[in-house]
Formats: sequence, structure tokens, C-alpha cells
Amino acid sequence: MSDGLPALSERHVDPAAYPPGVAFMDGQYLPMREARVSVLDYGFLHSDATYDVAHVWGGAFFRLDAHLDRFFRNIGKLHMTIPYARDEVAEILHNCVALSGLRESYVEFICTRGTSPTFSRDPREAVNRFIAFAIPFGSVANPEQMERGLRVAVSEVVRISPVSVDATVKNYHWLDLVSGLYDAYARGAETAVLLDANGNIAEGPGFNVFAVKDGAITTPDYGVLLGITRQTIFDICAGCGIACAAGVLSRDALAGADEVFITSTAGGVMPVAEVDGRAIGDGAAGPITRRIKDSYWALHDAPAHRSVVAYPEERHDV
Repeated sequence: MSDGLPALSERHVDPAAYPPGVAFMDGQYLPMREARVSVLDYGFLHSDATYDVAHVWGGAFFRLDAHLDRFFRNIGKLHMTIPYARDEVAEILHNCVALSGLRESYVEFICTRGTSPTFSRDPREAVNRFIAFAIPFGSVANPEQMERGLRVAVSEVVRISPVSVDATVKNYHWLDLVSGLYDAYARGAETAVLLDANGNIAEGPGFNVFAVKDGAITTPDYGVLLGITRQTIFDICAGCGIACAAGVLSRDALAGADEVFITSTAGGVMPVAEVDGRAIGDGAAGPITRRIKDSYWALHDAPAHRSVVAYPEERHDV
């Protein structure tokens, strides 16, 4: 049965193929294709890492301060340290984008547990590692899906409990999310939403979920990443008088919503047209979703949220 992808032989022709972009590793800037992580890094071996993702739109970072706040809070929670202060990390991220020349960019910055000179299993003996990179902007939903709305399946795969792994610390524990995706693909959907241990809606692979009913919005409050875009939605709703709250979102409530949308730094506000094969509303982006989406992108022009990148051709201090 075809999965709509190239044959296996075609998928593995060039294992060194990478998108264009610039990385920062071990104190130097590199083309994306040259960025490498040791096989002994515990970020690779144990998924022992935290990261954050910001985006650049129209040559400026959006809400970079909020992403930096979360990143430094999370490396502290994981007992990690990096040799760069907050303003130095911001400069590194700006440099990655400037050197790449990208005006719309996906920018990831990572702290891994790193390596131990003796391969000690004591995490306190590992030397933590900081990595950053900028590549072309990518979205959870492609342009067609953004226009018509995503087809989503609620997977039977249960999201990792926040009792085990703190969901507010952005991490690479994605096997439950990947399993959920394959569950969704098998049912003809394009992405998945996972349940929490109580059987309520949690989140999807890299996105938060919002349901609109009778003009009010609910998003899950348990076992989910406290997304920067998620917070931006709260801010937008507070400013325009739309009721929006975090709470319990049941599977039935999601299926019976008037509108559903998902949010991520990778894509912003994205409409959902179907859940488990059933149309949401009239099967297209609803009026509240469209209003919030427009407001979200309009905020990218607000000076308070912009951190402008100085590209080499625009600098006058060299």
C-alpha cells in the first residue's frame, strides 16, 4: 500500500541532503550540511535535551524574548548550563539568520546533556552543549491545508504523562506523538491529536489545540506545552473581548465544536476542517478562527513583538 511518499530506495539516495541555512556549534557558524552531533551525546542517546523554536517573519523575530525566557527557564529545570548569557544567545540566533539571508526562518536553539569524557551515566558529569540553527520557515500545515483546514484524527495513543516528563519543558520525547501520527495516517487524516491519561484532549505533534463553542474558546490545560503562540491567542482574545480559557477539553467537546484550530510557532493559527472524519462546523475555517489568525499575523508588525535582524548588506558599522 502506498503512503504517498517516494519509494524507500528514493528516500535514501542522499543522506547528507539538508535544507539551506546556518548553524552555530562549538563556537563557530557552519553551513547547515556541516552541523553534526556526536553519537555519544546524551541528547541523541537518551533524548536528554531541551530546546525552543522561534520564527523570523519579514526579517524580524516574533516574540523572541518569550522564547528566550522559556528556554533559560527549562535548562534550569533540567539542571543544565550553557556558557552564554541570554543576550549572547539572542545575538547568536540573530547571526544565524543574518548569515543565512533568510527573511522567513525557523530558528531552533538547543541544550543537550552533552557528553561525558568517561561515558559516565551520572548526568552531572556531562558537559552540556548549546546548538542553534536557522533554516527556511516551515509550518505544521502546508498552504493547501491552511486554506481548506486540516483533517485531524484523535489518536488512541496516550500522551506521555506530565507526572513522568514535564510537558512544560520543551523536549524531544516524541515517540508517542510519532505513533499518533501513524495512527492518524492509517485513518486517512493528516495529523493527530493525543489524549491525556484522563481521556481528554492533550496536544498534537508540535501544536496546541483550541475549540470554539458558542463564541467561547477552550484549550487544554493539562499535560501540554505552554506554547508561545498559545499565550498569544490568550492575549489576542483578551484584547478583543473573546472568552478564552484553559481547562478540560473532552473528546466529545472537540468533535462537537463550532470551530477548531491549532497553534504553533511553526505555522501560527491553523484551521481544522475535520476531526475523525466528521466536518467541524461547515468544514472550513470559521469566523472566530479567521479573526484570530488575522490578528496574530498583524501582531508581527507591532514594534513590541519585533526583533529586527541586521542582515550583512544592511549593516553600516563594518
